[in-house]
Amino acid sequence: MTWTISNQLTVSRVLLIPLFVIAFYIPGDVGYISATALFAVAAATDWLDGYLARSRNEVTAFGRFLDPVADKLLVATALVLLVEAGRAPALLAAIIIGREIVISALREWLAQVSSIVHVSSLGKWKTAAQMAAIIGLLLHIKVFVINMHMTGLVLLWIACLLTLWSAYEYLRDAWSELIGSSDPSDHTEKDTAPEEASPSDIKADSV
Repeated sequence: MTWTISNQLTVSRVLLIPLFVIAFYIPGDVGYISATALFAVAAATDWLDGYLARSRNEVTAFGRFLDPVADKLLVATALVLLVEAGRAPALLAAIIIGREIVISALREWLAQVSSIVHVSSLGKWKTAAQMAAIIGLLLHIKVFVINMHMTGLVLLWIACLLTLWSAYEYLRDAWSELIGSSDPSDHTEKDTAPEEASPSDIKADSV
């Protein structure tokens, strides 16, 4: 494993998750603010590690593997905690987490047949909406005249719709592979970018 700065940031995002969980259970405004701050820092590393990997030409196989895993662990953990606390609808959380599991499994299968599936920029908007929604729901208090909880709920609905839309686009583009031959030699690589180029290591493998 190449221990680059971008990979260190990705690992730090995973290590922040237990601290985030602890902060979430601190009662009162201190807990709200602490948990939100830790989540925001972790989310920021998602952009920063990708920027550094690209600018320093330090894209690695380890980063490609761990970065999307770290992203999904962070989002799934936050959504489970918010549902448990009654701050987020379980249905929306289930849709978002379920989509990530299904699409990740599909990508793993497509990788085995050496296929790259077209993606749109929708994935980046989906990820941004998820992160913004979670930050609003975590903060849970009024900031000036803005009710962060209600803002977070609205953003979570938007994130859920974008999640379903991006899943539809991914499945649509992968459909020929799903119904085609199971022989890897029958699959040709599409001249397109990987799904949801989000910011890490080149963020080509983020979904």
